[in-house]
Formats: sequence, structure tokens, C-alpha cells
Amino acid sequence: MTSELNTPDAVDHERDAAWQNDIRQWQDDVRQGVRHVRDLAALPLSPAERAAAQAAAARHKVRIPKTYLDLIDWNDPADPIRAQVIPSPRELVEAEGELDDPIADDEFSPVPRLTHRHADRVLLFPTYQCAVYCRFCFRKETLTSIGRGYSQGALEPAFAYIAAHPEIREVILTGGDPLSLPDKALAEIRTRIEAIAHVRLLRIHTRVPVALPSRITAGLVRSLQGRLMVSVVTHFNHPREITDATEQACRTLRQGGFVLLNQSVLLKGVNDTVEALEELCRELMYRLGVKPYYLHHGDLARGMAHRRTTIAEGQALVAALRQRLSGICNPVYVLDLPDGGGKVPIGPCHVEGRDGESWRIRGQDGAVRVYAEVVGE
Repeated sequence: MTSELNTPDAVDHERDAAWQNDIRQWQDDVRQGVRHVRDLAALPLSPAERAAAQAAAARHKVRIPKTYLDLIDWNDPADPIRAQVIPSPRELVEAEGELDDPIADDEFSPVPRLTHRHADRVLLFPTYQCAVYCRFCFRKETLTSIGRGYSQGALEPAFAYIAAHPEIREVILTGGDPLSLPDKALAEIRTRIEAIAHVRLLRIHTRVPVALPSRITAGLVRSLQGRLMVSVVTHFNHPREITDATEQACRTLRQGGFVLLNQSVLLKGVNDTVEALEELCRELMYRLGVKPYYLHHGDLARGMAHRRTTIAEGQALVAALRQRLSGICNPVYVLDLPDGGGKVPIGPCHVEGRDGESWRIRGQDGAVRVYAEVVGE
């Protein structure tokens, strides 16, 4: 005789209960964190710090889920988690040469909510809202001024554009943070994209596994599974962001069949030491199963001069990483050029010179060796 616990109705009920519990958990995480400027008043800041933070938050959105907020060491004014999400009055100081749109998203936007800068791939913006608002974000001007969420109708021109351009192989969901959307919305977007035969890969750029790991649920994974290969590009910047909860979130995504990559931003006072980057890159690969993909030089976002390193400093750091880490743990140091020039590698060059078919190349030990090309006719 079949037990009641094993009947289809009972199984469905258990699954629905688990699904509802997953939703409550991550929504509580958002509700119990910082959602508005007024929530800053509850943080352990001095009166002067609180006033300064509120002034900066009034200029650019603030949101910090409780899980991420709990990572902050409030006894350390230079805490690397705090530096990424707590508003600072230095954000209000704009340096000459900083830009509203540092990588020219708008210039390459043929229809609303879509950027087509490179022939075979497009950026799609299903929402301009995030689970966490990073103070260094290069799109913070757009996220603050637009503030629009998801609707199917808003994306119709973008879907039509993708369908009309057979050279497009990848659709990259960005924003805003696409994984801040409900499962139903994600499934709708995935279904529409995978119905376009020439699209091969769906890529998702997200901070959610870092700042709101409880959002990574079985339901979210199911909403993204279908015909398309799926790659999830996370955004860990510091080894302290790697926790049991983020490990579980990444395991859930891996077990869902997704390819996991990570983009970090090089930030002064956050991760601009070889020790921090070495631990971050090693733990991403060995503990989370996430390939370090890019290390971004800080974009020219307004009010972020205090967080940018020099390119020379970045080159020295990645050269040191190359000596310390396995190749699979090394990210590519890139600069996303203004005016739509795209991401270009800016790591140190090991080629010292050339004389015909003889190249002088500096090894990782610092010694310069001659490499003579041998090729057939």
C-alpha cells in the first residue's frame, strides 16, 4: 500500500511548502537589511558618519541585505565589506574626467534595455534594480535615474531586435541584477530568448550569490534551465565574502549545470593587496568552483577616484598573482575602455623585443630569454 507521504499530492505539497519557505527566507533577508536612507540610522555609525552616509545615500541608492550587512566588522573603519556598500561622503567628490556612462552603454543602445557593442553578443537589461547597491558601481547614475523594474512589454523591442540579428549568439542579462527578479519573470525571459534559434548561450551577471545567497534556490535554477547553455558570472571582490552560505549558493548553481565565472573590480582599500587577491582567487576556484574570469580596473564612474588604483599598481599585483597561483586561478586584468572600446587586457607584457624570428621574452623569474620561432613554409 502506498504511503500518503509518497502520493503525488503529498509530494507536490512538500515541494510547494519548501518553495514558499525559500521565498520567505530571502525576502526576510532583504527586509531585515538596509532598504532606505532612513535605515542607516540603525547602523552602529557615529553621528558624523551617519550624517555623511545619509547625504551620499540620498544621491545614489542604498540597499544591503542582512546577510551581507552581518559580514561587516563595525570596529574596523576600513573594513572591506563596509567600504563596498556603506555610503561615503567621498562619493560626492567628482574628479575631472569621470563620466556618467563610463563604457558608453547608451551610445550602443539601438532599442530600449539593450546594448549591442560587440557583433555576437548583446546586453539585455530586464531590470534596473539590484539586491545590493555597490558604491563603486559604474552604472550607478543609470540605476538611480531610471529605477524601473521588470515588465514583459518593456522587453519586447529588445527581443525583436535579437530575433532580427542572426549574428547574435549570446544574450547577457545584466542591469540592475537579473537574479533579483522572481522565478516566474526569469522563466519568461529565458523562454523568450531560447525561442530565438540563433542564440546559443544565456549569460547572467549577478551579485546575488555574494550578497543575497539565500535567493539561489532550486526554483531559481529550474527557471533558467532549458535549451540554452547558461553561464552565471558572479561578483566576489574579497575573500571575506566567501562564506558557508555563498558556498552553498554556488554549489546549487553548479549542480544545476551552469558554468560559473567571476568578475572582480580592483578597489583601493578593499582588495588591492596580493594577499587579498591570492586568497580570493584561490578560494573561488578551489572552494566555490568558480573560475576567476576578469579583474577589472576601476571604471571612470563619478565619485570613485578614492577607490581606483593606478594601472601600474594593478599590473604589479597581477604579475605577483601569476607567480603564486595556478593558471586556472588567475583572472585577466582588463580595462573597459570609454566610448565603447570594449574590454582590453592590460596586464604586464612579457615581450621585451624582437629581431626577425627571434623574440626576447621575460620569464616569471625575471630573466629574459631568446625564443626563436620555428615554423614550416
